[in-house]
Amino acid sequence: MTQNTSTDTRSREAVAQAVTRLSLEEKVSLLTGETAFTLPGNGSIGLAPLAFSDGPTGVRGLKFMGGDAVALFPNATLIASSWDDGIAEEVGGMLSEEAHRQNIHVVLGPTINLHRTPLGGRLFEAYSEDPYLTGRAASAYVRGMQDRGTGACLKHLVANESEILRNFMDSRVSDTALREVYLLPFEIAVQDAHPWAMMAAYNDINGVTATEHHAIQQGIVKDEWGWDGLIMSDWFATKRTVESANGGLDLIMPGPVGPWGDRLVAAVQRGDVAEATVDDHVTRLLLLAQRTGAFGARGASPFAPGMPAPDSPSRQEQLRRIASRGMTLLKNADGALPLAGDGLVALVGRSAVQTVCMGGGSAQVTPPYQISIAEGLEAQLGGRLTVVDGVAIRRRPVAANPEFVTDPVSGEPGVRITQLAADGRELSSLHSPVASLSTGFDDPSQETPAAVRIDAVLRNPAGNVRVGAIGAGHWHLTVTGPDGAVLAELDREVTTEGFDPGEGILRPPAFSEVLDLPAGAHVTAVQTFRTVDWRAVLDAQPHVRVAEESHIFAASGVGLATLVAEAIPVSDDEALTAAEEAARGAEAAVVVVGLTEEDETEAADKHTLALPGRQDELVTRVAAAAKRTVVVINAATPVLMPWLDQVDAVLVVGLPGQEGGHAVADVVTGAAEPTGRLVTSYPSADGAAPAWSTQPDETLGLDYSDGTAVGYRGYHAGHAPEPLFWFGAGLGFGEWEYADATLTSDDGAAAVSLTLRNVSARDSREVVQLYYAPADADQPIRLAGYVTVEVPAGGSVPVTVRADPRLFRRWDETSGGWEALSGGELLLARGLRDVRARVSLG
Repeated sequence: MTQNTSTDTRSREAVAQAVTRLSLEEKVSLLTGETAFTLPGNGSIGLAPLAFSDGPTGVRGLKFMGGDAVALFPNATLIASSWDDGIAEEVGGMLSEEAHRQNIHVVLGPTINLHRTPLGGRLFEAYSEDPYLTGRAASAYVRGMQDRGTGACLKHLVANESEILRNFMDSRVSDTALREVYLLPFEIAVQDAHPWAMMAAYNDINGVTATEHHAIQQGIVKDEWGWDGLIMSDWFATKRTVESANGGLDLIMPGPVGPWGDRLVAAVQRGDVAEATVDDHVTRLLLLAQRTGAFGARGASPFAPGMPAPDSPSRQEQLRRIASRGMTLLKNADGALPLAGDGLVALVGRSAVQTVCMGGGSAQVTPPYQISIAEGLEAQLGGRLTVVDGVAIRRRPVAANPEFVTDPVSGEPGVRITQLAADGRELSSLHSPVASLSTGFDDPSQETPAAVRIDAVLRNPAGNVRVGAIGAGHWHLTVTGPDGAVLAELDREVTTEGFDPGEGILRPPAFSEVLDLPAGAHVTAVQTFRTVDWRAVLDAQPHVRVAEESHIFAASGVGLATLVAEAIPVSDDEALTAAEEAARGAEAAVVVVGLTEEDETEAADKHTLALPGRQDELVTRVAAAAKRTVVVINAATPVLMPWLDQVDAVLVVGLPGQEGGHAVADVVTGAAEPTGRLVTSYPSADGAAPAWSTQPDETLGLDYSDGTAVGYRGYHAGHAPEPLFWFGAGLGFGEWEYADATLTSDDGAAAVSLTLRNVSARDSREVVQLYYAPADADQPIRLAGYVTVEVPAGGSVPVTVRADPRLFRRWDETSGGWEALSGGELLLARGLRDVRARVSLG
């Protein structure tokens, strides 16, 4: 493609002239972050500092933990489940508004890696198992964001579909699969939306680390695609100086240290890196700054004022509507949903009262509030609703809920966090709305702390309370009563396991104990840091060779300090009995089950799709007692459903964001229609998928043996047992007839025209899916187009679905080029279990 036409010749000349005015040292100084999330400016050329923020489910700001309240969005799979470009574009625009409100230039998203295996822990951040759906959703998101002046950053380039040992694992994938599947979402977004930035991944691709991969970063993305944006590293991902600078990487994050700086200056002076290469990196950085208003703006702020607050009525309406649009109805026997009549409803489950609204890792934000499903349904059903807590669903202790702890100094919900020097001096003492602090990364103190103290008054009734802490180091935890008497003291040495710093930082070790405490107890937890010498740890690994300058060693002082405090609810046996009793006395039982942020998280993958704890038993026992049973799945990714035949309805609600409880209530009561379609196939059993394990082998390699037959493509080819639910499945409340399917063309591309009839008694929305099945038996079926249509009850509309030409080609590894596919047929389907029409291509 051609260079970005929105940046005119004069602007490019200004960038080129600015580069010539900089010394080598000045140029290199711009190519590593100044702090964890900011870039340095240079007043001599009119460059202002730039600010980045994580952004898949909200624009968190410059604090990794405990920042200001920001809007918490529905997760990416829920947005993609709408199969609606308008929704994805609206989300991009809203995130840009959140960025403007916080003076952020670039949002680090969208995540467009694929759901290759359902075990991937970070799938909730990504859109789907299909490259076309992913690329199309990403393009809409990017347009919505960049049209409002905020830069988008596609991530992670490339083949980063799992989390285990992601800093060291080697994704071994064929060139064909790279081109046809894993690079395709990036290619679509570049061609259709021109994102201003990309992020290189942690992993290797076929033996070459992503930040050094010249063939991909320079050869394909920049040269072949003609893309003029900037490629930044993932945080601490850059491993070598010369190889990364020559490999197409433009920017090292975070700062202020890293493998470039003086090392890159020396490499240029030695002749190992051409200064013209550095000039290209700086040019791309200045183009990014120019596009976001940080270069050449002559002092004018690029940030629009008056953006909606995260808890404003307009934001509430948007987040509620967007969440409900992506919810997917997978079963609805005899119209169990929406709930009808005025009888009693029993709402059961830990996820009903503690709804999980976001995943774990860098996607987490501090929202102004989170509405649980119990709160949402109580608001609509009032006295008709009985709420019963469910069985335990967590295996690890979690941070104290701000509603359960109070800062003893300010009296506000949250905790008091104090950083201490080695001699015991207080370096900082601040209120935090969350019971966690990131250490060694974006600390409030300018001096490196030796310890951190977290103080909280518990808002607990007398009884059993779990207390403890999360984070590596020596912990001394003291619990005192309201009268100041010491009730308990705990000393623990907590050490990091494994050899991946990312996993050690984002899934740190923890301890906890259950204590019998009076109401209003005070907990003081002091963590003395124990710096992990990652160099020594990695030197002991037989298949890990890390260069002396690797950025990963800068993570040695990074960690988390978290207070654990929670009241212990009823036992599982008590919860099961109470659930059965409530179900017997109600007209309908709604059982909410799901996963938590320890299952759906960065830095870890799952080992099973089974629901944690005794949730399957909870569903089975409620279904046996209830007249009607509706199961609501509070998870972004597939789970097993051994009870499927015993229940009347199944609704997948994902991780629905801060308005999640209201959105679920809207769908359950029929105020909104669940028009979502699955973006990932649900296997029938553990292991019953075209790709399964995320565990690298003993040489740290992970073989992408499924090739191009990812997800539904592999199921359709017979590479795994038929899934429980296919990609694209979803019922909604409508009933549909497809008629008169005819092959036609749209702007030269193959298309299918049809008549779509809504034969139900209510207005509804349909997603018409178009799949291409090539004549070549070795070529997998693939989604090639889709369109969403609103049709009134009893109405019919003409519909044309265009097939994207980029799905009608194959990569030839021998010639190193694309070849056209011809013949075969086009399928109109509601997921491949429900094919409605076939049209031959001759």
